[in-house]
Amino acid sequence: YLTGMVARRTIEKFEREAKQRNRESWFLAFIMDTNEEERAKGKTVEVGRAHFETPKKRFTVLDAPGHKNYVPNMIQGAAQADAGVLVISARKGEFETGFEGGGQTREHTMLAKTLGVRQLVVVINKMDDPTVEWSQARYDEIVGKLSPFLKASGYNLKKFVHFLPISGLSGANVKDPVGAAAPWWKGPTLLQQLDELPVGGRDKDAPLRMPVLDKYMDRGVMALGKVEAGTLVAGESVMIEPMAVEATIDSILINEVEVRTARPGENVSVKLRGVREEDVQKGFVISSIEKPCSVVTKFEAQLMLLEVKGLFTAGYSAILHVHTCTEEVTVLKLTGEIDKKTGKPKPRKPMFVKSNAICTAILEVPQSICLERFADQQQLGRFTLRDEGRSIAIGKVIRLVEGPRGDVGGAAGGAGGDKK
Repeated sequence: YLTGMVARRTIEKFEREAKQRNRESWFLAFIMDTNEEERAKGKTVEVGRAHFETPKKRFTVLDAPGHKNYVPNMIQGAAQADAGVLVISARKGEFETGFEGGGQTREHTMLAKTLGVRQLVVVINKMDDPTVEWSQARYDEIVGKLSPFLKASGYNLKKFVHFLPISGLSGANVKDPVGAAAPWWKGPTLLQQLDELPVGGRDKDAPLRMPVLDKYMDRGVMALGKVEAGTLVAGESVMIEPMAVEATIDSILINEVEVRTARPGENVSVKLRGVREEDVQKGFVISSIEKPCSVVTKFEAQLMLLEVKGLFTAGYSAILHVHTCTEEVTVLKLTGEIDKKTGKPKPRKPMFVKSNAICTAILEVPQSICLERFADQQQLGRFTLRDEGRSIAIGKVIRLVEGPRGDVGGAAGGAGGDKK
């Protein structure tokens, strides 16, 4: 709203609707929470999408759910993101519940790191709440508690984590400085901080990789997703894996504006020619014909276990979340355990491992999926395992073992290796 992307009349409509529900402070949430379930419960369920611009950059906002019941949807949103904005409530009791009392702050932060969100802006929200009143002591307390956890999650605090206080309801320190209410704050506003975030790891010259997030029919097949590597060019032929279906890029839309090319980091809608609706599914990858994405049923991965019920051993099944793909996965065998002190493999292969262990294992999926080695293409080589509604492991692909067309060996087909 502050960037001029939402009309004042629309905001007034949301204010009236929120008042009718006796939830007057929810009106801004209605911009992103568009369906009836979300507005009735006051919870984000699906990943909302919106756009805004500053004089320096163009942004796509992916509003991911916070509630534990919708973590798979949160993973879907985070998988597309270059940077994360972790919103923390400063209100007395709310921060403690979310962070210390089995809340979602911990799991979301860990998942974001696993899914490749390197840059993290931590906004301490509700600083204008009567229990806080822009207290520097409260702000410092929250930063002090979050910092060790973020460091343990793998974030480099000095380079990639940025803390700042805001009031989302009043807009203080979002676009304009907070001013007299918090004279102690000398740092940037939220928009200033977002403008300064560096975004790396994008290779426009690599083989094309665009995981499909969703699809719909509109006088042809439309695929939605984010370009992870390479360049999408209108008129060029592409390969849709894992089904090895050839198609032509008919047109490309960014923010509903037709463009000729799209580079890594762009969230796009693509019209495909020469394919049927069933040829394009969520979790498929639009890739280059010369070096199509690797397709596997078995792969070796390095896993960092979190909290696992019982023993993690051959036969253990879980749900695999990798880029936009969700698939059941089974552990075929453990191939090693890594000593956490030395970082080197232990001499004996384990029969099982327990919570908090680091191990390597061969994993198998029942249907072919698109993967790359983490060393070759990070976004298609990192994943999360979930079981019984909880994240139990984070991992990275270290070797591609077997695909529907035979062994694929150690080299990834695509960025960094030819298909065998």
